Amino acid sequence: MIEKLSKEEIVPTPGGDVLIRSFCNPDEINQYAFERQFGVNDDYKSLFTQRESLAKSAALSGANVVLALAESKNIIGYGVLTYPDAGERWAELGPKIMMEIKAIEVCRTWRSAGIAPRILKMMRRHPHIEDKIIYMVGYSWTWDLAGTHMTAGQYREKLFDLFQPHGFQEYETNEPNVCLKPENILMCRIGKNISQMVKDRFKWLRFGLSPWTWKVDKH
Repeated sequence: MIEKLSKEEIVPTPGGDVLIRSFCNPDEINQYAFERQFGVNDDYKSLFTQRESLAKSAALSGANVVLALAESKNIIGYGVLTYPDAGERWAELGPKIMMEIKAIEVCRTWRSAGIAPRILKMMRRHPHIEDKIIYMVGYSWTWDLAGTHMTAGQYREKLFDLFQPHGFQEYETNEPNVCLKPENILMCRIGKNISQMVKDRFKWLRFGLSPWTWKVDKH
C-alpha cells in the first residue's frame, strides 16, 4: 500500500542533487543515515532528534513521512503528516478529519536550497487530501532563530510564505499554546470535499467549543 503511494523527485541544489521521497516506511527510514545536525543545541532543539522517532511516526495509520536525502542515503530534511493524538483538541472534530503537519525541517547546512517547499508539496500528495483539514501550528519557541538569523516575527512571515501557496490560510483560535506568544500561528488547508457542517464545527472548535456533543435536557 505505502509502496504504491510513494512518490519521489530530484531537486538540483548547489550542494548536489537531493532526492525527495514521500510515504517512507519504517524499515526504509532505518536504513538511512540521520544527519547529526538534527539534535539539541544551546539555542535550538530539532523537532525530531532521532531516526527512530521518524520511523515510529511512519508506522502510524495514514501517516506521510517525507524525507529529503543527499546521496540517496543521508536524511538532511523531513516532513511528518499524521493524525492528531486522541486527547488533542483537533481530534474532537471527528475521526480522521484533521491531520497535522507535525514538522518540516531541513538541517542548517542545506537550507536556502528550496528543499522545504518540495517536502511540503510531497506531504500534500495524500490520496485523501481533499477530504481532510490539514493544519500546522507554529510555536515560536521551537524555531531555529539563531540558525536563520531571524526575529520571531520574520520567521513567522517565512512560515506564512511557505504554506500560503499550498492553499493554507491563517485562522484565529483561543488554543492556549498558540495564544502564549503573538508570533505563534495556526494555518489550515480545508479540503474541497469538506462539508459545510464540518466547516461550521471547525469554527466552533477553534475556540474550544463543541456544541454538537452537548446533551440538551428537553424537560
